[in-house]
Amino acid sequence: MLTSKQRSALRSIAANIEPVTQLGKMGVNESFIESLDKAIEKRELIKVTVLENSGETPKEVGFEIAEKLGAEFVCATGRKLVFYRRSKSNKVEHIEF
Repeated sequence: MLTSKQRSALRSIAANIEPVTQLGKMGVNESFIESLDKAIEKRELIKVTVLENSGETPKEVGFEIAEKLGAEFVCATGRKLVFYRRSKSNKVEHIEF
């Protein structure tokens, strides 16, 4: 569980990164989760765009994705979602709070 200060720090870092993928009308499926899992393991902090045609609200789908990834749902800003999970790899530069 992230504290409000940690969430704030992650939001400020996320403001400068580009989304890794988009969620469209196919919704949250196994291949989508697999691709996010690989991305979050390499980066620790990822951003996802929820397209208008997805038919889901960003906040609801954010909690669903976070649960399936075993990650923290940092925030939903408009249609952009931010997720954080500490990488298990030592080759990754870890985000320090």
